[in-house]
Amino acid sequence: MKKIGQKTALKWAATCVALMFAAGVQAKLPPPSEEQKARAAEAAAKAAEANKVAAAQLNASMDRVAQKYAAKLKAEGKPFKPTPIEAPK
Repeated sequence: MKKIGQKTALKWAATCVALMFAAGVQAKLPPPSEEQKARAAEAAAKAAEANKVAAAQLNASMDRVAQKYAAKLKAEGKPFKPTPIEAPK
């Protein structure tokens, strides 16, 4: 029989451990319960509402910045011609 070196043995041991963990990773999770589904739906609704509020706040802040910029240009006597933006369809 041929002896294997310590490095080779460590490589084989690491490979075996990695394969054991890979087998565990492939296991399927159980389907969510009704309570978990309800909590996930509630969290999604809260996130959607928070996104709507954040979008409204962002739009309001962009409008304020544009109004200040237009007022600054008007005070300097420069023309201000905003780019027309089409409403989303």
